[in-house]
Amino acid sequence: MSEQTQTAAQRGRPKDLAKRQAILDAAKELFLTKGFAATSVDAVASAAGVSKLTVYSHFSDKETLFSAAITSRCEMMMPLPIFDLKEGDSVAEVLERIGQAFLSMVDSEDSIRLLRLLCALAAQESKLAQLFFDAGPQRILRDIEQLLRRATEMGKLQVADPAEAAEDFMGILLGCRHMRVLIGCCEVQAEDERRERVRKAVALFMRGYR
Repeated sequence: MSEQTQTAAQRGRPKDLAKRQAILDAAKELFLTKGFAATSVDAVASAAGVSKLTVYSHFSDKETLFSAAITSRCEMMMPLPIFDLKEGDSVAEVLERIGQAFLSMVDSEDSIRLLRLLCALAAQESKLAQLFFDAGPQRILRDIEQLLRRATEMGKLQVADPAEAAEDFMGILLGCRHMRVLIGCCEVQAEDERRERVRKAVALFMRGYR
């Protein structure tokens, strides 16, 4: 590859990444406001300021676009380094870091709107719900599972079934309060209340698996 070609390619990459992010942002907003069925690829392209062909060059179909939008949201709120556990790290501190990010994400206005939409469409759009779960909650569960497996290998915890323990941790964090928020029985917690909730959840989890 010539120097001129390399320079042209390098200049094109940020533009492509910017277009991809614009598509994801537009798709997220349209899925939330109009629902999955009523959101067309044409509408996403128009909102993102790109052509329909550009959308398809990044995402093969609308289902893939939806999954990518969910994954992008999770990666933004809970980037992979947040799950890192190094030799000198405290497992409790890492879990608190994860718990804070997780509750901040699920308590966000966008997340609540999306979950309410999915619940409303569950009977008609079961595939959509599965796409959401695989791209969002399942990804987070896998990352927590890997963290707990590593903590066990390092001798910091004793976890016989990391996959089950990951679900336990997420369940302790959410409790029944999140359900009450979804159905409109209470408001999301303030930041200081959320921190205290996470601290107690991690302490309870650690007592069971230390």
